[in-house]
Amino acid sequence: MSTRPADPARLLFYIEIDPNLEGVATDYATATWAPDNVSPEHVNTWSPYIDAATSGEWFLTGAAGSATGCNDGCSFAELVDALDDGGEPPVILTVAVGKGRDTAFVGAVDGLRINDTIYDFESFGVVERRAPSA
Repeated sequence: MSTRPADPARLLFYIEIDPNLEGVATDYATATWAPDNVSPEHVNTWSPYIDAATSGEWFLTGAAGSATGCNDGCSFAELVDALDDGGEPPVILTVAVGKGRDTAFVGAVDGLRINDTIYDFESFGVVERRAPSA
């Protein structure tokens, strides 16, 4: 079970997926990433890049969350391992940014990386570029 404190102002990333889990009769789940709280010097300013694969906590909704144990929170490595059941890999359907239900999110996201693509949000639109290889 998650031990993270509830922070109503925390930014959340919602990734709607088809989990493609064998034996789970669902083709929809939301993988939610709750980043760690930013340090005080980055409140109301741009923060350094934040790596969702090594920080914060992930949650998975519905039957897929129950089947993987990630409904109460897990690391990215645990989430990836739980979704890798030997069948078809999960498919990303949509990505959204929010902060909960109380008030609208006011802020910005830039340099969002998903797999090998970086989405750079500019005033004239979104620029997709290939991420540098590790």
